[in-house]
Amino acid sequence: MAEMSVNLCGIELCNPVIAASGTFGYGYEFAELYDINMLGTFSFKGTTKEPRFGNPTPRIAECTAGMINAVGLQNPGVDKVISEELPLLSKCFDKKVMANVSGFSIDDYVYTCERIDSCEQVGWIEVNVSCPNVHGGGMSFGTSPESAAEVTGAVRRVTKKPIIIKLSPNVTDIVSIAKACEDAGADGISLINTMLGMRIDLRARKPVIANKMGGFSGSAIFPVAVRMVYQVANAVSVPVVGMGGVTCAEDVVEMMLAGATAVEVGAANLVNPYACRDIINDLPRVMGKYKIESLKDIIGGCR
Repeated sequence: MAEMSVNLCGIELCNPVIAASGTFGYGYEFAELYDINMLGTFSFKGTTKEPRFGNPTPRIAECTAGMINAVGLQNPGVDKVISEELPLLSKCFDKKVMANVSGFSIDDYVYTCERIDSCEQVGWIEVNVSCPNVHGGGMSFGTSPESAAEVTGAVRRVTKKPIIIKLSPNVTDIVSIAKACEDAGADGISLINTMLGMRIDLRARKPVIANKMGGFSGSAIFPVAVRMVYQVANAVSVPVVGMGGVTCAEDVVEMMLAGATAVEVGAANLVNPYACRDIINDLPRVMGKYKIESLKDIIGGCR
């Protein structure tokens, strides 16, 4: 029998598949379609200190083998997430959930993580220093080792939960940033977030989305994600969560061979709401095809 369980920062997952933040809401919407307890876990919608309406519309642009989004971290704010969203989730999800947190200042990150630290439902805090869709926050903290380490250290001081720092591919040296986060107290690294992209309306001769640029995701970025996961996993000693263009069970295995302990599925959920379910159901077949008895055994197995 195929053994699909993995251990992420001290918490056991029944399989390595995690629905990525921003593509799975707060979970209960998808629970109307299938039993989301079959997931390893999921990372809920990016949460900030204050409520955010997000960026002006249009926010989405289609691309070959992907899409560009500039939603802009629309969310009700951490207090309402704790008082309203998590109680709804508890009715349909009995596992630990991953909290995705973003901010516009160090104080923002600290406040939100400190509030979430008291939530029993939350197993990990995924600290997003890589969102390309907001001005003055998100990615601006993740483009240098010094700023990423500053966020990591500040959050580390206010939470006992495992913190996983989510990094941007829009940098020149992903390894130095990952190592700085590890040195500052990160329990794990997740990557990659979306790449910065743009589309132009030929008739109007202006950008398709109101924000002009946004996060490019989808299967087109998968090779970039595999490369960066491989580089980081070979440079740090903490677990790596791989993501970026994952669409099938074979992609999950490839990410794990590159060094990922767990694998997030993002844009695929927006194309097919059953994507994570289908990937999990297909993993035993793929494991059999490649003679894999346990997924734990293949982590970092690319030589």
